[in-house]
Amino acid sequence: MTADVGRVVDAVWRMESARLVGALTRVVGDVGLAEELAQDALVAALEQWPVTGVPDRPGAWLTAAARNRAIDGFRRAERLRARTAEIGRDLASRQLEEPDRAAALDEPVDDDVLRLVLIACHPVLSREARVALTLRLVGGLRTDEIARAFLVPESTVAQRVVRAKRALGAAKVPFEVPAGADLTARLASVLEVLYLVFNEGYSATAGSDWTRPDLCAEALRLGRVLAAATPGESEVHGLVALMELQASRLRARVAASGEPVLLDEQDRSRWDRVLVGRGLAALQRAELAARAAGAALGPYAVQAAIAACHARARTAAETDWPQIAALYEVLGELMPSPVVELNRAVAVSRAYGPAAGLEIVDALADVPALRGYHLLPAARGDLLARLGRGAEARAEFARAAGLTRNERERAVLRARAAPAGPDGDRPA
Repeated sequence: MTADVGRVVDAVWRMESARLVGALTRVVGDVGLAEELAQDALVAALEQWPVTGVPDRPGAWLTAAARNRAIDGFRRAERLRARTAEIGRDLASRQLEEPDRAAALDEPVDDDVLRLVLIACHPVLSREARVALTLRLVGGLRTDEIARAFLVPESTVAQRVVRAKRALGAAKVPFEVPAGADLTARLASVLEVLYLVFNEGYSATAGSDWTRPDLCAEALRLGRVLAAATPGESEVHGLVALMELQASRLRARVAASGEPVLLDEQDRSRWDRVLVGRGLAALQRAELAARAAGAALGPYAVQAAIAACHARARTAAETDWPQIAALYEVLGELMPSPVVELNRAVAVSRAYGPAAGLEIVDALADVPALRGYHLLPAARGDLLARLGRGAEARAEFARAAGLTRNERERAVLRARAAPAGPDGDRPA
């Protein structure tokens, strides 16, 4: 029974923690204190629910428990006395206001979740700190879960979270939704973090797993929350569309043995058509929002349009590669990057032949940003193999295998680097 209750508490925490911490942050004005109060309520649930049973509304129970601890804290804290002195209120009037503070915790919290996301992804923090704090506060993940996901020591994640909270406090970041250019800058930071988390789940940087679907699911969940709170932001819908469409392929990307399955070889009947439908709908919302603002699609929406080309193709042979190549050219203008150019090279090779793609790839050979990037020799090896230059292709695959830190990907690349057949050539 205790184990069952523990699983229920864990599930409730995953669903409710962001709203709870967000509501508490609005009340107490300190994200660190808010998380402590929420954790206190979680501990109380772990202690009491095995005895009293799981309440009918567990989320409301956690909110009430945290609310009571917040009220007790306000009664005791010197901070509240200093605050009431500053605004000329005596102890009696403070006590009268406490029910209002408690009632604030019962108000709709959608805006609180948005504020919490914007705080966790504040540009004052490093990228690593933003990722850790977002997954901790908004995603409800434990420190050990974040550490395991990104293959770093638990102590490293804990330090990042602690330092992030201190940095936010030192910068006196207000618990509010900014406006204008400030909101645009903060949203860009949020989208960057969500995309980073999703990509780590979609193609794990290191370790023995090719994908980590739990990270994809968490990034997608947070993206949906953000899109609901910012319906007029085209790029938010664009990122959600991109994640929905990419996530639709997750089941088909891994074989039963755990080995990676590349796009052309995937069984498209295993693609999640519900997620495809949601992704196409989100892309349409991105287009409508951009049109309403009199603006062109942003980088995330353009990437979603590329993913949509794949999603609409019933077979790999039906893929509209010329359209994808054109979209990568647009993306390169919006977001100049050697990685985007490498992806354009692949699309060009599929649309107009491997020689055309190889010309672009060879131009990237000396780009410093791609030095040590395993996908550059992997792409070059594939193009050389398609041109029948087997020995050169195998050398590129071997070089790519030596650069990747993902064990599954390394095995695939080594297999392509191995000689096969009497002439030593291996087909692409």
